[in-house]
Amino acid sequence: MMRATMGAAALLLAGCATMGGSDPRASAKLEATRGNTAAGSVEFIQRGDKVVVTANVTGLKPGAEHGFHVHEKGDCSSGDGMSAGGHFNPGGHPHGPLSAPHHEGDLPALKADAAGVAKATFTIEGVTVAAGARSVVGRGLIVHKDPDDYKTQPTGNSGARIACAVIQAG
Repeated sequence: MMRATMGAAALLLAGCATMGGSDPRASAKLEATRGNTAAGSVEFIQRGDKVVVTANVTGLKPGAEHGFHVHEKGDCSSGDGMSAGGHFNPGGHPHGPLSAPHHEGDLPALKADAAGVAKATFTIEGVTVAAGARSVVGRGLIVHKDPDDYKTQPTGNSGARIACAVIQAG
């Protein structure tokens, strides 16, 4: 009887260890590029073949829309965000809206409220948080000054890079 109880307890503990928190996660701490004030945090959680992204960004132009992209290089050393390279695009797609073929790094725009704060949660496809060629981990994350037009190639004409982060596992 004691052995059965211990076995049941071990199974319960193993089950609890896999609940809530077993999904691969990554995060990014956005910091303002030179001369800008945008900053914030972004979390990426793998849910099956999709990634849930939650962003909280401050220091934006009140009421404005801002382009938001994963970039190919996890490098914010240049001071202007240009060291992050171009949009993350392992599939070789054109830049575009999420409703059509697009760079895997194309994200929905951030819309700042009257206080210059943008809070957003959305789901993206075509990327992972887990290791692999489509992983966002180790990539750059950029907030742009202007809205993305989702048609100009290859960047969406979204202007200067006002905040930069490196996406890190965990």
